[in-house]
Amino acid sequence: MKDYSKDDLKKIYEERRQKIVEYLNLNNIGAAVFIDSEEHREPSIRYFTGHTSDAVLIIPQVGNSVLIPWDEILAKKIAFCDKVIPYTKYKNQDIEAVKANLPEEGSKVEIPPSTSYPKFLEFVDKLDKWEIRCRHESVHDYAVELRTVKDEYEIECTKEAARIGDLIIDQIEEKIRSGEIKTEMDVALLIEKECRLHGCERTGFDTLAAGPARSWAIHAFPGYTQGEWPGQGLSILDFGVVYNGYTSDTTLTVLKGELSPEQEEIVELVQKAADECLRLYKPGIPVKEACEQAETIFARANRKMPHTLGHGIGLEIHEFPRVSTKMPANVTFKPGMIITLEPGLYDEKLGGVRLENDVLITEEGNEVITHSRIIRL
Repeated sequence: MKDYSKDDLKKIYEERRQKIVEYLNLNNIGAAVFIDSEEHREPSIRYFTGHTSDAVLIIPQVGNSVLIPWDEILAKKIAFCDKVIPYTKYKNQDIEAVKANLPEEGSKVEIPPSTSYPKFLEFVDKLDKWEIRCRHESVHDYAVELRTVKDEYEIECTKEAARIGDLIIDQIEEKIRSGEIKTEMDVALLIEKECRLHGCERTGFDTLAAGPARSWAIHAFPGYTQGEWPGQGLSILDFGVVYNGYTSDTTLTVLKGELSPEQEEIVELVQKAADECLRLYKPGIPVKEACEQAETIFARANRKMPHTLGHGIGLEIHEFPRVSTKMPANVTFKPGMIITLEPGLYDEKLGGVRLENDVLITEEGNEVITHSRIIRL
């Protein structure tokens, strides 16, 4: 991955916050407030400052942005913001922290739309000299929109996560062929160890390893057990790794032994959907068309996919947009989006098959940045 200096990162975060400032000025909003806490995680704080968790961020229409972190030492080491004030100064009270750092009285202030109604009333009561707004189609939704199209740094981080994930997939295939991996737990713990050995923060989500007895589940519960993996039939592995905050998301299916004609059919259908729908992951094409294509392929065989064809990834494992038939026609693939392509079919008797890779939408078309696959033993 390309090296980024502190000056490079400082500029990246400044440019992102400047887009919010421009939105505030265009809409006559005095300040945007972002809050990350145990009650509600807010990845936009990391997007705008690099700080990882538990903080209040205030971006004003005019003046310096203020980061108010719970862990002041951590913020000083990793965060980029105009001003950093420790949360303890306000006795760890978010409303007090916001009140002390707002722009001039009378201005509009947008707080997170995830705020509960009782909490909203508390904001209104204690910040009675400002116009407190808590709504959808707000600056917070604009922040989510910004995050759907990745900048160069985000693409680099996601590609590095993808590269490390590919190395792990290669190692998994080698170890299942040699017999070193025998259980769901074996493969899940290998991923946990290897991702950290390669500099990742964590897995993108709880790894889902399901042998033939459980692969009929879209998301097996529990995520993994001591059950045989891979066993005779169809086994699924769904995992991601996080590098500098950005996650990959891949699913491979392992076929072991002689399959029935019905099992071979669903394997072939999933591979066909992956191949044909990839052609529709191109700029300007409505995202719903890719999902419609997958559903058409499965419907011809009297099969139905019980989930969407994909979703955006980034600082969160599920980001906008969903590759769904329910998406409006004006939601199109755009250069810079990184979106999963994951057709899947599941049958209680036959087992399940899913094939998932991460796709970067480019100016010319797309680039598949992970290399998950269907493995036949």
